[in-house]
Amino acid sequence: MLLVQAALGSLAQVRAAEMAPPALVLAERYHDDIDVSRYWVSEKLDGVRAIWDGRNLRFRSGNPVPAPRWFIDALPKQPLDGELWLGRGSFDRLSAIARRQAPDDAEWRRVRYMIFELPDAPGSFSDRVEQIKAVTVAANLPWLQAVPQFRVPDAAALQKNLHDIVRSGGEGLMLHRADAAYETGRSSTLLKLTPWLDAEATVIAHLPGKGKYAGMLGALRMEMPDGRRFSLGTGLSDALRRNPPPVGTLITYRYRELTQNGMPRFPRYLRVRDPL
Repeated sequence: MLLVQAALGSLAQVRAAEMAPPALVLAERYHDDIDVSRYWVSEKLDGVRAIWDGRNLRFRSGNPVPAPRWFIDALPKQPLDGELWLGRGSFDRLSAIARRQAPDDAEWRRVRYMIFELPDAPGSFSDRVEQIKAVTVAANLPWLQAVPQFRVPDAAALQKNLHDIVRSGGEGLMLHRADAAYETGRSSTLLKLTPWLDAEATVIAHLPGKGKYAGMLGALRMEMPDGRRFSLGTGLSDALRRNPPPVGTLITYRYRELTQNGMPRFPRYLRVRDPL
């Protein structure tokens, strides 16, 4: 009996570890004194973060991604970090696909797993860029691709790339320092550059709509991590106004700057944070 209990306890510990949020590399925000020639640059994809440990594909929360078995079973038996992606401007559709517990094969055939890191791989990021290319080519899977990486000589070239990508419907750029060893946590070795600032806040109430929005949601009442509150009514589709994110949902929003009181100026709904 004691052996059985010990075995069950060990199994529970393994399962708890598998469900825990994985350690991730997290980006800081780009600032103008960066020497961009030291960085690899890639498009900031409008996707859902997914981490493959060689056996399980998980969201950043630690919960399993309910992808079809053919999608998961063919992945290389080594850790990968990347974004599930449908294309620019397709986040809401992708989120619906990724949340569905009974996966739709036809929908998943459109999803790509875009790799930008190899967790715990040795060497510099430049080394890992080449390894990512080799891994994805060897796997020969239509849905497994390397995120294209490129170099720029200076800040002017970086800003031109940013302008071109945003004009084409992209979100912005990511910069990864070429000589950086793999690490987790928030670090200046990984930077994000967008025309907007973004942050997360929690839905605490639904405010009723007026006029053309009568009978629907007018705005989301939001609470920032420090307890300050504001209303978020811009950027909401009619579908969201009819079926708003529940109270307690974590939302990502965009804004231009902070006021003197630390409140977001011109906040705009972007998305529900990554699926659970």
